[in-house]
Amino acid sequence: MPKAKKIMNSPDNIVDETLDGLVAISNGLLARDPGSRVIRSTKVEQGKVGLVVGGGSGHEPMYGAFVGPGLANASVSGDIFAAPAPQHVQEAIEAADAGEGVLIVYGNYAGDVMNFDMGAELAEDDSDIESKTVLVRDDVATDDYEGRRGIGGAFYVVKAAGAACAKGLSLEEAAAVTERVQYNTRTIGVAVRAGVLPDTGKRTFELGDDEIEIGLGMHGEVGVERSAMMSADDLAVKMVNMITEDLPFESGDKVAVMINNLGATTQMELLVVYRKVAELLEEKGITVGRTDIGAHFTSQDMAGFSLTLLKLTDEIEELLEAPCESVPYTQG
Repeated sequence: MPKAKKIMNSPDNIVDETLDGLVAISNGLLARDPGSRVIRSTKVEQGKVGLVVGGGSGHEPMYGAFVGPGLANASVSGDIFAAPAPQHVQEAIEAADAGEGVLIVYGNYAGDVMNFDMGAELAEDDSDIESKTVLVRDDVATDDYEGRRGIGGAFYVVKAAGAACAKGLSLEEAAAVTERVQYNTRTIGVAVRAGVLPDTGKRTFELGDDEIEIGLGMHGEVGVERSAMMSADDLAVKMVNMITEDLPFESGDKVAVMINNLGATTQMELLVVYRKVAELLEEKGITVGRTDIGAHFTSQDMAGFSLTLLKLTDEIEELLEAPCESVPYTQG
């Protein structure tokens, strides 16, 4: 099978060149030291808790680009689908510190947990910076809650965490409310074609022409079901039921809904799915308070999408609606 095409220079430099491009397009909002894997905001407000987000590259704009007022103070990126190195995590924590400690948010993957924990220890030992961590684990494809992966719902968790820090909450308070948002977030992903890794030119997994993978991870990890291709409406029914039965979501609940493009899915397809999702939630007596559709957490050029429901409270809704500024997402 021939290698898939990628518009790039060398795969060895693609992460650094991506970060350079992010800084260049930010019009002064972002900065990066030469050779660094840390993107930092140039508009850090002192006297508040700082926010660090991060993870492997290849999921743009998550996590690296969600930096700016009302979002993260700094982000740290690893190689494609690989955890950032501990020394880079330490650098990000030190860049994000504004005098009141640092909240760290990232997905629940073993390599990330190990390296972020090591980086936090280094920052505490070398710079006396206190930090707290919230792991995103929204993937309902895994029964074990503590072992769940962090996937598309990370967008809402990062948005709320940034607002909590900007609001002036203490480190303990910001961590606690971010954890409440994280717990109320549930996601399931599907794909009809895997993404291509820049270094190999190969897809992360193979699907037959009439197959769909349900419940897969952000790096192409095997899902909970591989089935025959189905209609958008049938797929929406399956995904909504998997999510609503998990928390569970009940009649009278108010939710934020996100249809997240995993990389190569058209807006037409996403809208077709959303119309059915909205219909199903109405039938269940669940009110939609907010909707987000777009590419927030991708897996290279994977053809597919994830569906996220976040159960809203007044507290959570206030954080989601707070103003923020970044390259990929700005509101207020």
